[in-house]
This record gives sequence, structure tokens and C-alpha cells, in this order.
Amino acid sequence: MGLVFSAQPGDFSPGDEVVIRTDIVSHHHRTPWFIKGKRGRIRAVSGPFFDPETRAHGGSGVPKRLLYQVEFEQSHVWGDSYPEDDNDLLIVDVYEQWLESVPNN
Repeated sequence: MGLVFSAQPGDFSPGDEVVIRTDIVSHHHRTPWFIKGKRGRIRAVSGPFFDPETRAHGGSGVPKRLLYQVEFEQSHVWGDSYPEDDNDLLIVDVYEQWLESVPNN
């Protein structure tokens, strides 16, 4: 049967608003703690990559997962402790399994 190397079509497109899941997991993951629970916007779809959560410690990393560039307003991430321009953005690569849709108002 072999390994499945392709990711399914993505659930998100550039411009979509998302929130980062707040799950606490005991296994390896690459989602920074400081963006968990934060709202952002999809900037770009980077494409399918081996999943670091299943590839860690000798796993296969398949099936591949879609990786997105998500932009956040710095002031939203850091709050009042961010002293610079309110228009500054933070761009983070986030795998699709960590993203949730934000309902349209």
C-alpha cells in the first residue's frame, strides 16, 4: 500500500480569520505558546510538509499537513507590553491542525 505523501486540500485561504487552538499536549509540536488562543489572519498557504508532531522521535511524518503563514497584530499578541507601532505584524508558520475558523459576524 505504501505511504500517503499528499495533504488534503486546505480548509483555509489567504484572508481567512483563524484562532489558534489552546490544546496542551505532551507530545512534540511546533506551535508557539504565545500565539495559542490568539486570533490571526491567513497570509499564505505554504504547502504540504511532513508533520513534525508525528515525525518527531523517528516517526514518518505522514500524511503531510498543510502549513500556513498566519499574521497577528503584535499588540494583540503582547498586549500593552508591546511598545512599538500598533500596525506591526508577527508572522508565524502554523500547521492546519492547530487552526480553527472564526465565524463570520
